[in-house]
Formats: sequence, C-alpha cells, structure tokens
Amino acid sequence: MKGRLAVIGVGLAVLLAGCGNSTNVIEGEVKTISTAAGEDSPQTGEEKQQEQKTKAEKKEEKGYVFCYNDTVIEIDASSASVIEQLGEANSYFEAPSCAFEGIDKMYTYNGFEVDTYPLEDGDHISAVIFKDDTVATAEGVGIGDSVDKVIETYGEDAVDESGMMVYDKDGMRLCFIVEGERVISVEYRSTVLDA
Repeated sequence: MKGRLAVIGVGLAVLLAGCGNSTNVIEGEVKTISTAAGEDSPQTGEEKQQEQKTKAEKKEEKGYVFCYNDTVIEIDASSASVIEQLGEANSYFEAPSCAFEGIDKMYTYNGFEVDTYPLEDGDHISAVIFKDDTVATAEGVGIGDSVDKVIETYGEDAVDESGMMVYDKDGMRLCFIVEGERVISVEYRSTVLDA
C-alpha cells in the first residue's frame, strides 16, 4: 500500500509541476456543428437560411420576419408563443411603458434581442435587434454585410434616415444602420410606436 501511495504521490507531483505558469495557446477556428436525428450531414449557413425563409413564406407573415431556428418572429404579433419557443433568455429587462399602460420587456438571446409592448390582449413584439453577426435576416443579410448586398436583396427603394437604410412593409420597418459601406446593425421595428 505504501508503494502505491508513493507512486500516486510522485505522479501527482509531476502533474502539478507541469501546471506552472506556462500558457498553452491553441490556435485555429472553432466550429459548432449540430445535426438533427437522421441527418447525414449538417446544413450550411445558406441552406439553413433558405429553410428558415421557406418556413416564413409558408406561414405568410405580414411584413419582414426574422427566423431563428424553428421560430418565426413577426413584428406586432403576440409575443407569448414566440418567447416560449425561444426558451429562457440570456438576460431580461422590463420597465414601465412610455407609450402604453403596462410593462415593456426586453429579452436577449444569442445574437439578438426581442422587445415587446403591452396591449389589453397581452404583450406584442415591437422590435428585434441584432447584437452580432451570428444571425441574419430571413433573406440572408446581417451585420458586416455590404450596402450593395442590402440593395441587391431588398431593392433601391430604401428611405435614408441619417445613415440608416429603412424598408417599410405592411406596417413595420426593417432598418439597416450603415457605417461607410457596411451594415453595423439590423433592426426590425413596429410602426405602432412611431405615433
């Protein structure tokens, strides 16, 4: 028994000695690939966006919609089922509404934020705001893309509002905040709050 403890003690000492203050840096690209049961290979980003766009078209939403995984998020729609489908938010904030009676709410998820406003029949979605380049519109435009890509995708009829390209459709706005020739923010907004 004493022999085993001595070997374990020596092994532990060697292991701890190797931990010192040195830092090992592993370089390379990290990719997360998930596949659903039964799939032979993961979808590419373009294939996933096309699938999300197809889901959005099938439902025939009004205005521009944002698709995240299997959840279609439509501006001014009831937020209850959307928030339930998205699951627990990374962070949550609420404050008394300035425009309505009740509470405005902000739910932050990986890459985007969903804001709501209160009505008598429950909360409704007022905005979806992109936080980084890990998400894109159903049509495939995101933070970091060029102004040319925005125009190619949505057309030349955007209204310029102080460096923001705004597309209006069915009572909602799709806004691309631009710096130089690149998109630095994307926001889906309700026009209900514009009054």
